[in-house]
Parts: sequence; structure tokens; C-alpha cells
Amino acid sequence: MNAAEQANSLETTSKIAAIVNLFKTEFPDAQVDLKPWCNDPHTRTLLDPDSIDIGFHLPGWSPRYQCRSILVQARLHTDLEGNDRRLIGLDLLGFSYEGEEWRLSTVGVWTFVGRKLPVPDIQERFKRFCEQMFILFELKNL
Repeated sequence: MNAAEQANSLETTSKIAAIVNLFKTEFPDAQVDLKPWCNDPHTRTLLDPDSIDIGFHLPGWSPRYQCRSILVQARLHTDLEGNDRRLIGLDLLGFSYEGEEWRLSTVGVWTFVGRKLPVPDIQERFKRFCEQMFILFELKNL
């Protein structure tokens, strides 16, 4: 679900701002998009209400990144009482004008898959961002 729609409390809004800051620490040229999904009836049926989705756009296509835009999807789990939301996984997807180029999931083995992969040092920066996200969500639950 669009991060802008998830920002319904001070605590969640603070987490979203922290996610943006973590990403921009690793990738300072990226521009944030808190509403990466279209607001049409078909798209809304596909959205996960237990995720925070943020888009980041690079100044142009980069051979080092093998993309121009990155979608970050933070997958959350809410306990049965609805009190505790914790991060259970991240999906990062890199897009070019041709569509999805690569994907990284923190569920299972943290391996990049796709047609065109970022160079190794950029892959490490994405993984470092993911590690920092897990630390962020452990500090205080949403």
C-alpha cells in the first residue's frame, strides 16, 4: 500500500520518514515517491494492506544500478490483537523503461534475480539498506 496512505499515525509517519532517510543515506541522488501505485479500482485490488510501499527514482538510467526506479515494499505482520506490527521481509524491485530488471527479497536467501543485475558494490549497498531496515523496525514496533 502507498506509504502516504499508511501514514495514519505519528509513529508510522516517523518510520516512513526513517525509511526514506536510510535509503537516501545509501543513495543520496534518489527522489522519493510516497505514492508509487495508481489510485484506480483495479490497482487497489492488488495492494497489500500490510505493506509500506515507497518508490525511489534515480536521475536517469544507470548501468551500475541497471534501473531508473526502485520500489521498496516493507512487508509487515500484525498480531491477532492488532497491537504489534513487525517487519517480516522486504522486496526491492528495480525498473527501467522496459519493466522490471531485477528483484531482491529478504525472505530466504538474499539473492538478486533478474534480467540485468546491479554491479556488486551497488548490490551490497541495497543489502546494507535492508539490514538497517530490520534494525529500525526492531527499535520500536509500529
